[in-house]
Amino acid sequence: MAKITFFTENIQYTLRHKTLIRNWIEATIITEGYQLSELNFILCSDEYLLRINQDYLQHDDYTDVITFDNSEELKTIVGDIFISLDRIKENAVNFKSTTLDELCRVMIHGTLHLLGYKDKTKAAKTLMTAKEDFYLAKRDF
Repeated sequence: MAKITFFTENIQYTLRHKTLIRNWIEATIITEGYQLSELNFILCSDEYLLRINQDYLQHDDYTDVITFDNSEELKTIVGDIFISLDRIKENAVNFKSTTLDELCRVMIHGTLHLLGYKDKTKAAKTLMTAKEDFYLAKRDF
């Protein structure tokens, strides 16, 4: 059974390059000194992610990604990363990127959160962005 699984909720979307994405994400996790147990990426709509944001985080705004860390052991990744495909498509247009490139940026961003990286302060956000760029450069698809 795959350690990294992709799901969709209330949208129609076919993710390309699943094996390459799995290999890339797992290599990132290993490079950071962690072990992968289980990681689920759930691609959904703005409305679906808004409800999660309201119900679990008490935030009433749209976002592109929400990460849930379900790990019970140190240095072991068990998590769920919810991604709004609506936000990804809009951001891709705004940043003059492709949907796949923006999706990969958000996937690695959520993964970095599971690896302990934060983005609430300016310094933490700078480090997070540098890590995103570093691992995005390692993509071969």
